[in-house]
Amino acid sequence: MGSMASENEERFQINVQSNYGGGGSYLQKFRLYETRSNFYMIGRDKSRTCWRVLKIHRLEPSELSVTEDPTVYSDIECNDLLKRIHEGNRSTGGLKFVTTCYGIVGFIKFLGPYYMLLITKRTKIGTICGHAVYSVAKSEMIPIPNATVRSNMAYSKIENRYKKLLRTVDLTKDFFFSYSYHVMLSLQKNLSHHETGLILYETMFVWNEFLTRGIRNQLKNSIWTVALVYGFFKQVELSISGRDFSLILIARRSRHYAGTRYLKRGVNEKGRVANDVETEQIVIEDVPEGSPKQISSVVQNRGSIPLFWSQETSRLNIKPDIILSKKDDNYEATKLHFDNLVKRYGNPIIILNLIKTREKKPRESILRAEFANAIEVLNRDLVRENRLKFLHWDLSKHSRNKAASVLQYLVKVATNAVELTHIFYCQVLPSSSQLPCSNNCNGHYTDEEADSSNRANGSYFVRPPIFQKGVLRTNCIDCLDRTNVAQYVYGLVALSKQLYALGYIDVPTINLDSSLADDLMKTYEAMGDTLALQYGGSAAHNKIFSETRGQWKAATQSQEFLRTLQRYYSNAYMDAEKQDAINVFLGHFQPQQGKPALWELDSDQHYNAGTRGLGFAEKMARSIMKRSLSDGNILCDNNTPIVGSKMNNSRIPLPAIQASDISISDSSPEMSTCGSNDISYARYTPSMSSRQLFSEQPQEYLGNDSMYFFEHGDSYNCSNFLDVESLSSSGNSCEEENYERSSLIESQSVGLSSGEIKVEAGPSYRSGSSLKGKELASGDLSDDGASSSNDLSGFSERFVNWVNYGDGLFP
Repeated sequence: MGSMASENEERFQINVQSNYGGGGSYLQKFRLYETRSNFYMIGRDKSRTCWRVLKIHRLEPSELSVTEDPTVYSDIECNDLLKRIHEGNRSTGGLKFVTTCYGIVGFIKFLGPYYMLLITKRTKIGTICGHAVYSVAKSEMIPIPNATVRSNMAYSKIENRYKKLLRTVDLTKDFFFSYSYHVMLSLQKNLSHHETGLILYETMFVWNEFLTRGIRNQLKNSIWTVALVYGFFKQVELSISGRDFSLILIARRSRHYAGTRYLKRGVNEKGRVANDVETEQIVIEDVPEGSPKQISSVVQNRGSIPLFWSQETSRLNIKPDIILSKKDDNYEATKLHFDNLVKRYGNPIIILNLIKTREKKPRESILRAEFANAIEVLNRDLVRENRLKFLHWDLSKHSRNKAASVLQYLVKVATNAVELTHIFYCQVLPSSSQLPCSNNCNGHYTDEEADSSNRANGSYFVRPPIFQKGVLRTNCIDCLDRTNVAQYVYGLVALSKQLYALGYIDVPTINLDSSLADDLMKTYEAMGDTLALQYGGSAAHNKIFSETRGQWKAATQSQEFLRTLQRYYSNAYMDAEKQDAINVFLGHFQPQQGKPALWELDSDQHYNAGTRGLGFAEKMARSIMKRSLSDGNILCDNNTPIVGSKMNNSRIPLPAIQASDISISDSSPEMSTCGSNDISYARYTPSMSSRQLFSEQPQEYLGNDSMYFFEHGDSYNCSNFLDVESLSSSGNSCEEENYERSSLIESQSVGLSSGEIKVEAGPSYRSGSSLKGKELASGDLSDDGASSSNDLSGFSERFVNWVNYGDGLFP
């Protein structure tokens, strides 16, 4: 698929029917029947004019065989067919009704027979331009072979355990689909040229791609299956100045390198990152039927820091050390990741990095320095206009001030990001079916061009379209709590641009204290909680949101503390099984007879042989510490980790990445994972002090990139596209807090200016580490929380030390 609004996009297809969706010929309701030798699935369209028949063979004990009847039947003809099937199988029991369903999720095989996964109940959760979107209300797993041909393996304990494991992937939570709208694609891609049919299932946001692969390969179509997207979908009706509009917030979680918090971190060799989520905000004008309808959308992205790093799951340590692996000195995987972003969204790629810059014991700051160095190295080989734009800003530090100050700062950042990427906007007449787009796909073309293309198609845009080009990519450590705050602010700024484009407001600005901003905040807060539960095991830490709406501070502190404990419990006790279930559902692990079972493996590196016959002590030790690195990581002797310690303020030069065309597809050959060079860190030195937000003056840094810095107290922020000092020194400055510099000097603080890195020799996998003696900033209970001090006076001293410092809870 081409990038969003790519330059070679020649035409703009508006796939909107006269009723903004209509019925269509897609199948959306099914009835399943069975005989001794076959299942028969009867599917019909919404208008009850098209009836199709699918036959699933039941005499194969361990193979999947499906056949589609090419005939399109009427209702009467289909009933006659079922009667004939019943008469022909009367001697073996005839034709029996099994269930009504609303689509096939897929087929899966463990060690015995194939099973069919069906949606048996659905719930409508929204509508996009007349196209209904549904969630799964109930699902069912049905074995395909009849009981007489099933092998003994179908009833084995191992088979039953795999079935139970798969059922822990709850399809009724956060999965959604549509029959007529490609919900795995953004609105801009849906209304632009894009691939259709089978290729859609291979996109990164279709979670049942593996489960549907067998039937799609046999039938060469996808009319019997539904493409499930995992993440978040919410539609709300809002108003401003007495005018109503519909707002839809969609979060699409990538199936690549998917998993849980401590078991999926960083990047893998193919450039896929953990917790990769695309967020889309759609605004649809509320107009009478038959009137021109304006629609707009904006897309942003979140994802784990694209380096090879990990953390160990520990039942004894609530804040595990961050381990940075020195296996990719040239940042090849990081390059693949950003190449993929460019392919998906176009340029510019804007990076908002919210992790901590200085800590008494280095954790996040290790990644902060390495990420900055990676961006510098990658930018060396990019032409000026395509260089990665970045802002490193410690949100956790600034959140100790008033929430309003943090939000005001982020508003300025988001405003500049939206000006770089623009939004998607389109207005069409209901009668429009295929409308063109100028080759200039940023929407800036002449009236003559628009009129000419409109006349050629017999219909027209009321206004020419505008396209989003590029994307804002936000991250913190978990890409949950702090990231969600930043994404809300970006969504608010984008909403002001969207409403301005739709003509709802005269000035593209929405005040942070307005009722509309509060409504949007609640929607983003719901999304943040959902994504945090999926990846982190608890709802998000929403201290800034709670403070903004005036929630009682003690209540906020109690809520944050309880969510920290819930996240800890989930990570330590639940995530291993959850990760196994995800790996089975996505096909990352496929059981085979004679091979170790999934739960016998040391991690989710499934191509490596698992261990058998472990003693009780070994099993207990493994259950206490279990983590995995990236998909395809083969640990080598020289995969040296870098853990929290002192950092050298000198920079070791790195070789520049060679420009090459590296495929981003899943079939790409894996790169070497056993680099031997030392890890390097960048120490940035201010090259100038500029007050311009976007300076065009060439600089002697990073190949004529402008670099802006702001250093105040223990803060160290930098950007190559924003004047950080100018933003921070305004009336809404977040730099008002004074720090005790003497304590920072005496501590092992790490940023970009003090200390030295300690590189441990040995393999990258470390056993449990202790954080005894660790001094955390007040309220830093969660790995990704930016919470203020929590009141722990009601708990024992031993319990408080366990929560804050990771000491043992029991003597």
